[in-house]
Amino acid sequence: MDTRTKEAVRYLGYGKHAVDDSTLALIGEAFEELDRLAARRIVYRIFDLTVKEPDCIEIGKLCIRSRSLGRNMKGCEKAVLLGATLGIEIDMYMRKLSITNMAKAVVVQSCAAALLEEYLDGCQLAIEQEAGGQGLYLRPRFSPGYGDFSIEHQEEIVRMLDTAKTIGLSVTGSSMLTPSKSVTAVMGLSRTKEPCHRKGCEECGMTDCPYRR
Repeated sequence: MDTRTKEAVRYLGYGKHAVDDSTLALIGEAFEELDRLAARRIVYRIFDLTVKEPDCIEIGKLCIRSRSLGRNMKGCEKAVLLGATLGIEIDMYMRKLSITNMAKAVVVQSCAAALLEEYLDGCQLAIEQEAGGQGLYLRPRFSPGYGDFSIEHQEEIVRMLDTAKTIGLSVTGSSMLTPSKSVTAVMGLSRTKEPCHRKGCEECGMTDCPYRR
């Protein structure tokens, strides 16, 4: 079972339970369709970073109060802000399935989440290589909603990156991204390589979440 399939199975909530062959076949079919439909886009910018207090970080003109992010950014002098999306076509497809085939819609929803993670991992590797050429080391990405990093910061990140114009990504009044299979994130850059492996589930305080790794 490849990584993207394992992630899709996790998002489906199987946990440590075995997944049946028919579901695996449906997952494979869903990934084929999503690969054809996805319009992967990303935009990122590098800003100066100042850690003013353990729970107060300034990235450009963005001020964030978060102990979780502060720990992740310790020792960093710059930060990458990014926005990425799989595009509106995925939303349209999932909306259609929710009317015609709800069981498949659930599988496609999970596969789309896994596809977005796969895309971000590849982008992060490219950014890491670019940063390495400047003598900088990249920390794992950290998104609004992780730990005590408020999801309300999505609006500020979207505005700073002008994502509506560059990649068609906007945010609703309730701080949700649209298209839905999109993400914003922060990644620290430092001059020293640190053993920093926390990402996503490993940093989130919701230890009883059924989708936790």
